[in-house]
Amino acid sequence: MKIGVIGAGQLGRMLALAGYPLGLRFVFLDQGNDTPGEQVGHIIRGAFDDPAALAELAKQVDLITFDVENVPVDAVRGIAKQRPFLPPVEALGASQDRLDEKTLFRKLKIPTPEFAAVDSLQDLQAATNRIGIPGVLKTRRLGYDGRGQYFIRKAEDVEKAWSTLGTVPLIYEGFVNFSREVSIIGARSTRGEVRCYPLAANTHSEGILRHSIAPYNNARLQKSAETYLKRLMKHFDYAGILTIEFFVQRGQLIANEMAPRVHNSGHWTIEGAQTSQFENHVRAILGLPLGSTAAVGHSAMVNFIGAMPTLEQILRVPGVHFHSYGKEPRPNRKLGHCTITATSAIARDRALRALMKLKVS
Repeated sequence: MKIGVIGAGQLGRMLALAGYPLGLRFVFLDQGNDTPGEQVGHIIRGAFDDPAALAELAKQVDLITFDVENVPVDAVRGIAKQRPFLPPVEALGASQDRLDEKTLFRKLKIPTPEFAAVDSLQDLQAATNRIGIPGVLKTRRLGYDGRGQYFIRKAEDVEKAWSTLGTVPLIYEGFVNFSREVSIIGARSTRGEVRCYPLAANTHSEGILRHSIAPYNNARLQKSAETYLKRLMKHFDYAGILTIEFFVQRGQLIANEMAPRVHNSGHWTIEGAQTSQFENHVRAILGLPLGSTAAVGHSAMVNFIGAMPTLEQILRVPGVHFHSYGKEPRPNRKLGHCTITATSAIARDRALRALMKLKVS
């Protein structure tokens, strides 16, 4: 069985590493040079909307998935008729537009911040008047890892925000005064089996995930998050891994965004859960029985962004598991991560602090 992956980043690489023990092989489509996926599978060179490259991918594989959201939906509809394409194209499309995404959340009774579409300065002024300030002006598309956002803190920021972002369709969202950011990750198979992982608590800086801890033990929030995730899965007749990121505000979940793919906040599952999110994604899209999502002890994940400590420094930390993506360093680029596993939250947090103190090379 050969699985095609559109995108050959670290997520695709980790999908292949999880799939090889199951006897699977992987073919990637990517136009980048020296991609992480190239370390573990054959690469078809081409843009995500290149008809010839997409056709070649469909020709070589039995099933197609993806490791990024910026796959043009119109470009892949054709190959989705030739080969199983999972998660569904409709879920991919909904995740690419923040307005569509928030509108769907509201339709499914998943709480969101107040929001409004913005296509002009007048729209933005009306939105800030109705929703209030502070708030965040965001591009509706292509805003991953904090890009395409402008924080409006006072009325004088409105025109500055518009002049910075106003060349594309936008959405204005009311500010959420949150106490914690969390994410729920779950798998649904083509047979309808569903498994959900424990919540992870996430810490971001400049819009990029820096570290996560899991499990985040809150039975009430876990139940709510699983309910919302299952609503989305049912809506799309979903197969694969699905993620929702939430703000926790006054003890309630407020949905920020979804990702129809394996997710950075789930990297802890490689060593910290009985079955990783990557293996369960592969199982789900192939219709195989899903593996247990139970946590094994206490885990944390730390991203290395822009630069990395030395390998010797990393491996001195107790309970650490290191994953390098083989990328050339550059600012704000995810180069690798560490998972920490421990028998207690105290030991996990001690190791997390030790990793966070390491100097990068």
